[in-house]
Amino acid sequence: MRHGIRQLFIPGPTNVPDRVRRAMNVTMEDQRAPDLPDLTLGLFRDLKRAFRNESGRVFMFPSSGTGAWEAAVQNTLASGDKVLMARFGQFSHLWVEMAQRLGLDVDVVDVEWGKGVPLDAYEQRIAADTGHEIRAVFVTHNETATGVTSDIAGVRRLLDAHSHPALLFVDGVSSIASIDFRQDEWGVDLAVAGSQKGFMLPAGLSFLSVSEKALAANRDERPKMARSYFTFADQIATNDQGYFPYTPPTQFFHGLRAALDMLFEEGLDNVFARHRRLAEGVRRGVEGLGLKLVAAGPQWHSDTVSAITVPEGVDANRVIKIAYERYNTSFGGGLARLNGKVFRIGHLGDLNEVMCLSALAAAEISLADAGADITPGAGVAAAHAHFREANAPVLAERQAAE
Repeated sequence: MRHGIRQLFIPGPTNVPDRVRRAMNVTMEDQRAPDLPDLTLGLFRDLKRAFRNESGRVFMFPSSGTGAWEAAVQNTLASGDKVLMARFGQFSHLWVEMAQRLGLDVDVVDVEWGKGVPLDAYEQRIAADTGHEIRAVFVTHNETATGVTSDIAGVRRLLDAHSHPALLFVDGVSSIASIDFRQDEWGVDLAVAGSQKGFMLPAGLSFLSVSEKALAANRDERPKMARSYFTFADQIATNDQGYFPYTPPTQFFHGLRAALDMLFEEGLDNVFARHRRLAEGVRRGVEGLGLKLVAAGPQWHSDTVSAITVPEGVDANRVIKIAYERYNTSFGGGLARLNGKVFRIGHLGDLNEVMCLSALAAAEISLADAGADITPGAGVAAAHAHFREANAPVLAERQAAE
């Protein structure tokens, strides 16, 4: 018999706050009720705030983030279009694979796993494309498999420096609502997110935030890919009245309302700062244990997930299994080429310092049980010291106010 709750430290789905779960506990509703827009129109407005998109619009699809990936491509590009992509982890790989399956002409830049989007290689290709054959540039903002974050603003600067008109696509599934993201400022045309990560909901709802430039690309006379369920036109025709072209998941909307309220009550900048503080504590803990991250350097560090390389001779899958079966804790596994070499600690969403300390404690005991030569308590102590130091200015300010 197990006691207490199972600790969830995977990089998504994340913990669903009680406030959000309670909000979703409603009776089934009429999706065509005259008062449904009282709820949904506010969601569309506030999702734009979360993406920092003032001029465009946001679509919601009952799907994982992969569905929004597909919607972004199908509504703005045609089979045979040339696009620029980088592959540096399992999720950026899957995006490349989708683009190829959909018939795009994909120029793939392969990068060492542990690094992110290569600005130098992107600039070479963008500068050389004087005929503007590249229709779109794709960036995975946060590569969940490796714990690596890329520089979106840097990609926009490259496009602007060469006056290149390509659309900028961003996979922000494990970054938006957790890591600083500025769609308008960074000139992002299509940004994808999912309900199950920074938005603190169960999996099953995806968000696609589009710029006016992307909407114009959707409307222009150039033929696009065949599409039905994900077509923008059907969405726009109904969304503007607060409805949907299919039966929507209304319980999710109540949960999303609560989640957005929580994000805005904390303040987006404070949300990003909290994620940075918690992530740095986990990173200090990993360092205190003498372990290394997959991320090749601080410039690549993700504030939502840390991919941790286990010592030689230790099976990461065994560490994960021990944590789950003995200590009621879920860690993320190593994906693809990292299988058995890496375990991942997700530190995003509804999370605080003590929860991160418990993640490190569970990692320590599981590593030790799996045969790793570590010093018990070293990781927790390093994170503990960081959290005390990081929170000292806040505590001093509160004491002064009192």
